[in-house]
Amino acid sequence: MPLRPLCASAKALRLPVQITRPTLLPQRFLSTTTPRPQGPNVQEVTGTQAQESGDAGKVEAPDYLSEGELHVFNKLKQELEPTKLEVQDVSGGCGSMYGLDIVSSRFAGLSVIKQHQLVNRVLKDEISKWHGVQLKTKAP
Repeated sequence: MPLRPLCASAKALRLPVQITRPTLLPQRFLSTTTPRPQGPNVQEVTGTQAQESGDAGKVEAPDYLSEGELHVFNKLKQELEPTKLEVQDVSGGCGSMYGLDIVSSRFAGLSVIKQHQLVNRVLKDEISKWHGVQLKTKAP
C-alpha cells in the first residue's frame, strides 16, 4: 500500500526555490560601517599617505576606522613603519576579514611572499581569529 501525503495538496505546500547567480557589488555597498571617502582625492582626505607630506613612517589613522580596524592599523604602524597604510574591515563590520594595503621600506628587497609572511608574523594573533585577509604590499 503506497504512503499517502498528509494532505491532498502536498505538492502545493512546496515552495519554489529560485537559484540565482550572486551579483558582485562594489565594496562601498557591502559595508555596514561608516562610509569611506570616495573619489580621486581619497589619500588626501584620509591622510594615510605620508609620502606626500614628507613624513615617512608617520601615517595617521583616519577618523572613520572602527575599533578593530584601528587596532590593526596601530599594530602595523608600530611594527612596519609604513609610508602608506590602509586597513578596511571587508566582512561588513563583524571583524572577520580585513583588507590591508601597505607600503613600507621594510619590504625593500623582499619578494611578495616574504612581504606577506612578514605581515602575517606581525598580525599572527589577530589573523588566527579572522576568516581571511586580503594583502597588498610593496616597497616604496
